[in-house]
Amino acid sequence: MPDAGEADGAEAALLGRLASALDPEGPGRPVLLLVEGRAGTGKSRLLRRLTAARTETVHRAVPEAPPPGPGPVLLVVEDVHRAAPAGTAALRALLAAPPARLACVLSYRPEELPEPGLVLGPGTEFPAPLTVVRHVLGPLGVDAVRRMADDALGAGRCPAGLAEALHRAAGGVAQTVADLLDALAADFPADGRPLPADPGRLVPPPRLDALVLRRTAAVPEEQRRIVFAAAVLDEPAASRDLAAVSGLTGPAGHDALAAALRAAALVEHADDRYGLVSPLAATAVRRAASGPVRASLHRRAARLLSRRQPVPWERVAGHLRACGDERGWLHAVERAAQRYEDAGEQQRAVGLLESALATASVPEQVRARLAMLLARCAVVGMRSDQTLQVLRHIVADPGLPLAVRGEIRLDLGLLQCNQMGLVIEGRDELACAVDELRDRPALMARAMSALAMPYGPDASFADNIAWSERAVAVADESADPVIRAAVAANHVSVLLNSGDPAAWTLVERLPRDSDLVGCRQQTARGLCNAADAVVWLGHYGTSRALLAEGVELAARSGAVYAEHTGRGCALVLDWATGDWSGLADRCRAFVDEAGDMPYLTSDARMVLGLLALSRGEWADALAHLTGPEAADLDTGPVPISATVSGALTRLALAHDDVAGAAAQASAAWKRLRAKGLWAWAAELAPWAVEATLRAGDAFTASAMTDEFAAGLRGRDAPSAEAALVWTRGVLAEHTGDTAGAAALYEQSAAAYRGLPRPYHEALTAVSAARCALALDGDDGAALAALADRATVFDSLGAPWDAARTRADLRLHQPAGERRPPGRPRYGDVLSPREAEVAELAAAGMSNREIAATLHLSPRTVEQHVARALQKIGVRSRQQLAQALEAAAN
Repeated sequence: MPDAGEADGAEAALLGRLASALDPEGPGRPVLLLVEGRAGTGKSRLLRRLTAARTETVHRAVPEAPPPGPGPVLLVVEDVHRAAPAGTAALRALLAAPPARLACVLSYRPEELPEPGLVLGPGTEFPAPLTVVRHVLGPLGVDAVRRMADDALGAGRCPAGLAEALHRAAGGVAQTVADLLDALAADFPADGRPLPADPGRLVPPPRLDALVLRRTAAVPEEQRRIVFAAAVLDEPAASRDLAAVSGLTGPAGHDALAAALRAAALVEHADDRYGLVSPLAATAVRRAASGPVRASLHRRAARLLSRRQPVPWERVAGHLRACGDERGWLHAVERAAQRYEDAGEQQRAVGLLESALATASVPEQVRARLAMLLARCAVVGMRSDQTLQVLRHIVADPGLPLAVRGEIRLDLGLLQCNQMGLVIEGRDELACAVDELRDRPALMARAMSALAMPYGPDASFADNIAWSERAVAVADESADPVIRAAVAANHVSVLLNSGDPAAWTLVERLPRDSDLVGCRQQTARGLCNAADAVVWLGHYGTSRALLAEGVELAARSGAVYAEHTGRGCALVLDWATGDWSGLADRCRAFVDEAGDMPYLTSDARMVLGLLALSRGEWADALAHLTGPEAADLDTGPVPISATVSGALTRLALAHDDVAGAAAQASAAWKRLRAKGLWAWAAELAPWAVEATLRAGDAFTASAMTDEFAAGLRGRDAPSAEAALVWTRGVLAEHTGDTAGAAALYEQSAAAYRGLPRPYHEALTAVSAARCALALDGDDGAALAALADRATVFDSLGAPWDAARTRADLRLHQPAGERRPPGRPRYGDVLSPREAEVAELAAAGMSNREIAATLHLSPRTVEQHVARALQKIGVRSRQQLAQALEAAAN
C-alpha cells in the first residue's frame, strides 16, 4: 500500500488528467478513468474527492441513462459490476465514439464482474482516441488507518498498538476500518484521552457480516465447506490444504475452490494461496458454520498442521481446543510455550499459558508443569496481573510438591519485586523459596541472589552483601550455566552500586556470547543493571556503553523487562548529563508504554519531577514526585527515594518551609543510614544538610556531612564525591566560613564539570559566585560566572534557576551597569523583567514565590503579571502559559 505522499501524488495525477480532458482550451482528448477496488476499499470516497471541484460538469448516471449533451462533461458511473447488459452496451456505444471533452469515470469491484477482467462485458474494447487509465485501490497501510482513527476519534487518541490491531483485523479494508472506528467511538467517551492499545476481541461489523455471508451463501451448499475451511485456517492457504481440511479432495476440491472464487467468497492472496479478505471476515464465516462442521474442520486442521516442520504448536493448540480435544490442546500449549521460551519469546509464551491455566479443568500434574513454565517466562517479560494471580493461586495449593512450590515461588517473588513493584511481598516470597529449595541448590542460589539486590529498603546493604556471597558460593558448585549467569549478573549489580572497584572485572566476565538464550538474557539484565548502578556513581560514559550493549542484547534475546529497565535508565542518564532537549516527551512516552509498572516507570516519573522543579512548575513537580503513580519513598527503590527526597527538600526550601524541608531531610537520611549505601546520597546530601542548617541544627548537619564522607571512603563514586564537596561548602557557608565555602563550591563545580553534569556544575558555580560576591561585591569574575550560568540554565530549559541567577546578578551589578532611573518604554512588547515574571507565572508559581525567586516585592510581581496579561491579550495564567508556549513554537 503506498504511503500518504504516494497516494496524494497518484490522486493529483488523476485530477490532472480529468482537468486536461475537460479544459475548453485544451486538445479535448477524451479520457476514461477506471477506478478498481474490492468491496470496501474506498472507491466512492475517491470519486467524491475527484469530483468535488468540478460540480458544474459532473453528470452522475446509471449505465442505461442517455449520453450527456455537448460541452465539457464529467460522467461518473459507479458500481459498473452491477450493470445490466443493456447498460454496459450503452457505455460501450458511448466510448466507441466518445465526444470531445468527455471525462468518464467508472468504478467497479473486480471480483464481482460478470466476466473477469472485462469491465463492460464480453464486448469491452477501447478505441484509440480514448485515453484509458486504471487506478487500483488496495488495502490501507497502518499509517492511513491511524489517520482515519484521528478523524473519527480525535487527534492523538489512537495509540500505535490500536492502529496496528485495527489494520490487522480489517485486512486494511477501508470500510471495515471505518465501521470499527464507529463502534469504538460509541464505546469510549470523547474526553480526549487515548483509547487502550489493546482493543480486545474485535467483532465483525454488520456490513462486513452481510457481505461475506452473502458471498458464502452464493457458493453451492455441497461446495461451501471450502469457504469454512479457509475461515478455520484463518490465513492464506494452499489449495491442497483447503481441500484436506474441507474433506473435498481431488476434482471436488478443485471445483469447490473455483466456485468460491467465482462468488468472491474467497480471494487469491498470492500464487496458490487463498483465503478470506481479512481475519474479521474469517470470524464471520466461522460463526456461520454449524458446531459439528466447525469441530470436524478444526480436527482436520490440527492434523494438517501437526505434519509440518517445524510444527506451529500454538495454532495446533487453538484447533485442538476448538474441537474439544483438551488433552491434545494442553500438550500443544506446553510444546508451543517451551519453544517460545527456547527462542527467547517469553512474552508470547506468557499469554498462551495464562489462557490455559485460567481453565479449571487442567489436571493437577499438568497445571504444575505449565505453572513452572509460566513463572520462568514471566520474570523476563512485562507485567501481567493475570500471571500474578495464577501463580499465587498455584503456590497456595497444599498438594503441590515442596520443590515445585519453591521453584514457582522463586519466580513469583521475582515477578513481584520487578514487574509488579511489590518489593516487600516479593522478598518475603523469595525468603520462603530459599527454605523450600534446599534440595535444589541451583535454584536456591537464584533466590538468594535475588535477595541480594540492594535497591529495596527492607534490608541493609550488609545483608545484601551476605546474601550475594552465599549465592555465589552455591552457584559456583552448580552445573547450570543459566543459574550461574543470573547470580553473576546480580553480584555485579550489588558490588557496583556500592562503588566497589572489584566489580569492573566481573562485568567483563558476563557470558555475552553464550549459545544459551537464558544466559544471554541474564547477561542483558546484568549489563542493564550495571548501567543503572554506574549512573548513580557518576560514570556516565561507561553507563552509556553498557546500556547500548545491554539493551541491544536484551532486545535480541527476548529479555523484554531488562530492555525496558535499560531504557528507563537512559532517561536518568540524559537528565544527569544535561541532554534535556525532548527529555520530558521521552519520559512521558515511556510512562505511557509501561505505565502499569510503577517500579519500572519510577525513573521516568522522577526525571519528569526534576525537570518540572527546574522550570518552577512546582505543582507538576509534586504530582510527578509524590503522585499516586510515583514510587513510595518508604518502600520504593532507595536511590530513587533519596533523589526524590532531595528534590522535595529543595522545593520546601524554595517555599521557605524550613520545618518541612528539615523533616523531609531527616526521614530520607534515616532511610539511607538504614540502607548503608552512601553513594546514593549524592542527590540528597547538599539539600538535606542545608535544610538542617537553616532549621538551626548545625551539630546534626556537621554529623551528617561526616557520615556521608565516611560512607564514601574506598568507594569509586565520583558523583557522590562531587556532592560531598558541595555539602561541605553548604556547611561552611552557613557556619560563617564564606571564603572556605566559595572555594569548596568552586571545587565541586570543577568536579561536576569533569563528569560532566552541566546542571549541577551551574548550581555549584552560582553558589561559588554568590559567596565570592558576599566577600567582594565588585568581583568581576563572579559576576561573569553568574551571567554565564544563567545562560547555561536557559540552554538546559531551567527558567526558574535562570531567573534566580539573574536576580542575584542584578543585586550585585555595579552601579554604572544598572539601568538608569525611569522606566524604559517597551510599548506593547514585554519588558525583560515582565517576560521573566510571565514565564514563572505561566509555570504555576504564585506571586509570593516569584517575588522570593527574583528578590522583588509581591506587589511589584503583581504589577508585572498584570501588564504581561494585558500585553499578551489573555485573562488568566493558564491562558498566559498557552500563549507563551504557542509563541515559543
